[in-house]
Amino acid sequence: MSLSLSFTHPILSRHVYSAVFPPPRFLFLSSHIPTTSRFPILYRAPQRATALSATAATASIFRDTAASASVFAGAYALVFTFNILTQKELIQQNLSRKLVHILSGLLFAISWPIFSNADEARYFASLVPLINCLRLVIHGLSLSDDQSLIKSVTREGNPKELLRGPLYYVAMLMLCALVFWRESPVGVICLANMCGGDGVADIIGRKYGSSKIPYNQSKSWVGSISMFVSGFIISIGMLYYYSALGYLQLDWGYTMHRVALISLVATVVESLPITMLIDDNISVPLASMLAAYLTFGH
Repeated sequence: MSLSLSFTHPILSRHVYSAVFPPPRFLFLSSHIPTTSRFPILYRAPQRATALSATAATASIFRDTAASASVFAGAYALVFTFNILTQKELIQQNLSRKLVHILSGLLFAISWPIFSNADEARYFASLVPLINCLRLVIHGLSLSDDQSLIKSVTREGNPKELLRGPLYYVAMLMLCALVFWRESPVGVICLANMCGGDGVADIIGRKYGSSKIPYNQSKSWVGSISMFVSGFIISIGMLYYYSALGYLQLDWGYTMHRVALISLVATVVESLPITMLIDDNISVPLASMLAAYLTFGH
């Protein structure tokens, strides 16, 4: 015996079908997204976004802290290494001091990409020269004694020298990191001329600088030429480094001419007889900074 039911009324037929064959509750066939009030477990996008943002910020802080510690350790190791070489008489004191002058600033600028992309990364990087500033002030005022530091960065071994050239040097490192950072060619060009150009000029000039510049007998032609060449080459190398990493987009045809002009300005300023009025670690980077800003525009 068979039982068959027939419903001809359309509304009644639809309700009976729905009662016998209910739609699956786990499928959302419409484009409607459940709200947080009805489905608090299934949909919490704002809270998740906030959590991800907090996690990324924490990761950036840890990365920048580790980067600062690594750069500071590297700077300390650099000075320590040249002190050992000087003590063992493998290198002269003046040469050691100038090599520290050249390498410490350039390595600091090269280290910037290891910091995160957070806006605060530049402040973490600036902690390294800031700590060195405090060290120079403490030892320059003879509040504490550190003969290895004094010998590595001063000409005559006088602690008060720490409050002049070396202090201006690390202050410029901090200024370039804070103001220009990785987004502008100005900072790296400034450091290339101050550290590389000026440092090489002193080394070459002392050894081969018998022919003096007429308006400044303490500077030589070969020293100034070597400053221009080394400042130009190191600047181009630094710009290529940051360009390869994607921080800078440069037209190399124009860049070559601009960098040559900036290096020439830095060389002329370094050759002027104004050392008694203003230290080279102030005049050279400021001249480079101004020339680079005017030529590159940012």
